[in-house]
Amino acid sequence: MARISLDPPRGPMLRIAEWYSRRKYGAVMDPLRAAGHNPRVLGAVALYESRVAKWRDLDPGLKHLAEMVSASRIGCTWCMDFGYWLADDLGLPMEKIRYVPAWRENRERFGELELLVMEFAEAMTETEPAVTDAMTEELIGRLGEKAFVELAAIVAVENHRSRMNAALGLVGQGFSDRCAVQPVQKGAAGGAGAAAS
Repeated sequence: MARISLDPPRGPMLRIAEWYSRRKYGAVMDPLRAAGHNPRVLGAVALYESRVAKWRDLDPGLKHLAEMVSASRIGCTWCMDFGYWLADDLGLPMEKIRYVPAWRENRERFGELELLVMEFAEAMTETEPAVTDAMTEELIGRLGEKAFVELAAIVAVENHRSRMNAALGLVGQGFSDRCAVQPVQKGAAGGAGAAAS
């Protein structure tokens, strides 16, 4: 249950955000409702997210894997719920995406570059970042500096989202119920009994 009311005063900024969220995602997202208690924070986050959405140098599938690994590592159930829905909306292979929380136990399901990106996202998400020179050099060699900077930035953005949502107590909002995914939990290998209930 959320640690903050999801019924803030409905000022102009929140009304605009609610309208946009309904139109784009089919529901008002709980992080918007929570941020609605502080219109300046809501406005700044909305403006920032609109700019982040225009980043195009990193492959969208790699970007999404990095975001989901960060959200999973932090334990943001709201971000994971929305992430599954967004992956489905982006046309990403759900049979692969469902294994993101347990990617280390299911490495064979991912390509070499995907594994490098997920390892980097996880290392960067650690409370004391665990990114290594070797990791960085290999990713820059594979992606180029422009896309690598975007990868680092999107992991930082997802850390902001996930840490804020987790701190506010936001949980899954049912977005993943709208797509065909049965997430595999960390510690579960890819067998038939690995799907989360």
